[in-house]
Amino acid sequence: MIASIALMLAASAHSVQAHPLQVQAFQARPLQATHDPVVGRWSNPKGTLAVETHPCPGDTLCGTIVWASAHAEAAARQAKLPTLVGTRLLHAYRRVGAGHWEGRVFVPDMGRTFASHIQQTTATELTISQCLVGRFLCKSQVWHRIG
Repeated sequence: MIASIALMLAASAHSVQAHPLQVQAFQARPLQATHDPVVGRWSNPKGTLAVETHPCPGDTLCGTIVWASAHAEAAARQAKLPTLVGTRLLHAYRRVGAGHWEGRVFVPDMGRTFASHIQQTTATELTISQCLVGRFLCKSQVWHRIG
């Protein structure tokens, strides 16, 4: 199943508040493929997917599935998705603060896209959360850098 893609229930929702000038500085800085720490390859918690994050038009961040386990691929086919590899999972994430991004995440087993946010908690960990309504009814996963 692609249940590993559907994000796990978060115990609580909280936001990191930054000084407005700090936020503006991050929003003004262009996304650099070689310099931005969120750009790279990341694995989901079960190790069944690898996603490569990369710059997208409009100074946004996107993420495309570059590897999927046989089990994850089979589950995708059951959900009427021909393949996971090459599927854009993360769409149009905009920097909203230090290591914090907001955009949309595609959940393949549901065939739907949800509002989402990414928080880079360490150099090797991202917390990816999806919410049904604003910042309510959220689920989260911690993804790990590959290589």
